[in-house]
Amino acid sequence: MLELRQPLLPADNWQDYELIDCGGGHRLERWGELRLIRPDPQAIWAPASPALWDDWDGRYHRHADGGGRWEKRRSLPETWVMRYRQLRFHVRPTGFKHLGLFPEQAPNWDWFCELINHANRPLQVLNLFGYTGAATAAAAAAGAAVCHVDAARGMVQWCRENIALSGLGDAPVRYIVDDCLAFVRREKRRGRLYDAIIMDPPSYGRGSRGELWKLEEHLVALLEACVSVLAPNPLFVLVNAYTTGLSPTVLANLLNDALAGKAGRVYGGELGLRATAGGRILPSGIYARWQG
Repeated sequence: MLELRQPLLPADNWQDYELIDCGGGHRLERWGELRLIRPDPQAIWAPASPALWDDWDGRYHRHADGGGRWEKRRSLPETWVMRYRQLRFHVRPTGFKHLGLFPEQAPNWDWFCELINHANRPLQVLNLFGYTGAATAAAAAAGAAVCHVDAARGMVQWCRENIALSGLGDAPVRYIVDDCLAFVRREKRRGRLYDAIIMDPPSYGRGSRGELWKLEEHLVALLEACVSVLAPNPLFVLVNAYTTGLSPTVLANLLNDALAGKAGRVYGGELGLRATAGGRILPSGIYARWQG
């Protein structure tokens, strides 16, 4: 059943991460002991505390051609560790402003970990577009067997590092470098089923063999393929997106259509980060959830 509600979920349970302030098209953040400034097109208001912005360690400058560079006021380590509950993640400044971790996703991790913990049965979880594996680590820590899929070999290796760092080296995790849609279709032919599916598809991308991905054109087909590999009594399906202009209602409608005929509830909403200065919540992505 589609529920017409859109809860905004702020990631308020971090100790190692903090959104200090945001505004003027940027966010001022604390990553561990480091203060970083990164561009954010959503933060179009004025900063709450301009004086706080004078103290920073690294700042990302976006170039007109879509690339960018890091300016380092102080020496930044090549990599360092961020903690969330019992999980540990390596982060590092990349050439695309990201650090290999999206702190706003923590409410989703908490949500599905609670479902996994209370399921009282073995679970097979499929994590598509798994990136550096934060969701994979969370699901594995909750006790699920996880299949982690990403088209980028470097991201899959980064996931392996995070799994080991979190003390989950013996957890039942499969690491797959592949195009996500092609992989799911092969899983259907192999007869392999999953109790839960997590996906975080990009707006644009390419598969491991150069396959072109456009979210608006391919998401429906991916959802249909995913439904075909759901076990008879599935636990949940989670879809995340960062595509500009796409609303949570769109994601919820698509998920509801794909799962038509399956008993459960579907709703969508926003993820956010609450700024310490001023208390504003910075919208940081959207999600849709189905729970059986």
